[in-house]
Amino acid sequence: MTTTLRPTRTTAPLLAATGAFTALTIAYFAVNARMPHPGDSGAAVLAYDVAHRGLLETGALLMVAAAAPLVVIGTLVFATLRARLGRVPGIAVAGAVLAAAALTVSGIIGWAGARLTDAAGPALARAVADLSFASGGPAYAVGFGLFALGVAVPALIGDLLPRPLAWTGVAIGIAGAVAVLGLAVPALLPLLPVVRFGGLLWLIVTVVTLVRR
Repeated sequence: MTTTLRPTRTTAPLLAATGAFTALTIAYFAVNARMPHPGDSGAAVLAYDVAHRGLLETGALLMVAAAAPLVVIGTLVFATLRARLGRVPGIAVAGAVLAAAALTVSGIIGWAGARLTDAAGPALARAVADLSFASGGPAYAVGFGLFALGVAVPALIGDLLPRPLAWTGVAIGIAGAVAVLGLAVPALLPLLPVVRFGGLLWLIVTVVTLVRR
C-alpha cells in the first residue's frame, strides 16, 4: 500500500519544486544576459560590476534561491524511483545536493562581486568572477550530471521512462562529467549550456513523465 501511495503524495510538491527551479533558472539568465564572459578582461568585469550592482545582487539571489527546489526535486525523484523500483542507489540525491551547493557558492561569490568598487582593481574583479563561474558552471554541471545519471540509469534498467528520455539523461550526465574539464580545456566549455539548458528541459519532461505514470 505504501509503495502505491508514495508517488501520489510526491506529485504536487515535485511539480511545484520543478516549476520553481525552472522559473528561478530562467529569471537568473534573463537578469544576467549581458554579464561578462570568462574570456573578458578584468577591467571589463570591474566596469560591469560597478555599473550593474543591482542586477548582480538580483542574479545572486535568484541563483541561491534555485538551490532549495533542486534539493527537493532530487529527494522526491529518488523517493519516486525507490517506491516504484525498490532499492536504488542514492546517486540522484547526492548529485542534486552537489549541484545545489555549487549554485549556492556561485551565488554568494556573485553577491560579493556586486559589492566591488573601482578601488578593488581589475585583477580582483576577474578572480571573483572566475570563482563564481567555476562554481555555477563546471561544478554545477558535475552535480547535475550525477543527478541525471542517478535518475536515468535506474529508470532505464527498470523501464520507468521511455528509453530515448532515459538515454538523454545518460548523455547529459556524461556531458556534465566532461564539461568540468573545461576548466583546463576551454574548448569543452560549450558543453556547459548543454547541461544547463538541455538538462533543464530533460528534467521538466522527466518529472512530468514520472508523475503521469
